[in-house]
Amino acid sequence: MALFEAHDLHLRFGDRVVLENVSLAFEAGKLSGIMGPNGAGKTTCFNVLTGRYKPDRGRVLFDGQDITGRSPQAIARLGVARSFQLMTLFDEFTVFENVAIALPATRQRGRDGLGQAYAEPALVTEALDILDRVGLADRADAEAKSLSYGARRALEIAVALACRPKLLFLDEPTAGLGSDGRARLADLVRKLKGLLTIVIIEHDMQFLFSLADTISVIHWGQVIAQGTPAELRANPWVETSNLGRLN
Repeated sequence: MALFEAHDLHLRFGDRVVLENVSLAFEAGKLSGIMGPNGAGKTTCFNVLTGRYKPDRGRVLFDGQDITGRSPQAIARLGVARSFQLMTLFDEFTVFENVAIALPATRQRGRDGLGQAYAEPALVTEALDILDRVGLADRADAEAKSLSYGARRALEIAVALACRPKLLFLDEPTAGLGSDGRARLADLVRKLKGLLTIVIIEHDMQFLFSLADTISVIHWGQVIAQGTPAELRANPWVETSNLGRLN
């Protein structure tokens, strides 16, 4: 059953059509991928799905609710979290603080929430459990800015998990990572797979094919192919396109 759906999305920037009749469906508990070359419209599509852009027409549904045109904050409150191509961390905060401040109980307390997070054993345990899940529990007291690039990617995912989402969007998570970093990120995503619904937008075909249950290929602002990794490997267009050489 689809937890998240998009129907006939259309978006124009001035004279340029950037999304045209895009329809997508992401099943609960599955890992879905959105793939395509640079400039294909992937991130723009993500921004429509998560409320940064309002489509000119079409609908977006989450858990049966029409969320078309709602703000990113309103969509996040429903249980949708996302990471970004450019990481958004509090560099002067510790690893623990970055996660603790994203916990719902901390955010509800306002400006004094972070201090209370240190004082409440339940919140400390929850934050450390999340860090353990992404392999950063032993770096809890380190400043975020001291982490390697790959570890910062893991911390950004931890911050998203702290929001207790039903659906996690990851936008180009392998960007800037070397082969070792991609391998560690793939291991992390495999651990999360099945615990929640995940959607990854990615140009690295090898990374995505190794993880996704289903993939949608976007090019020229349109969905040009959909299916399992095996089905897409056999797709003549995907096989002969530049995507087949991205790894």
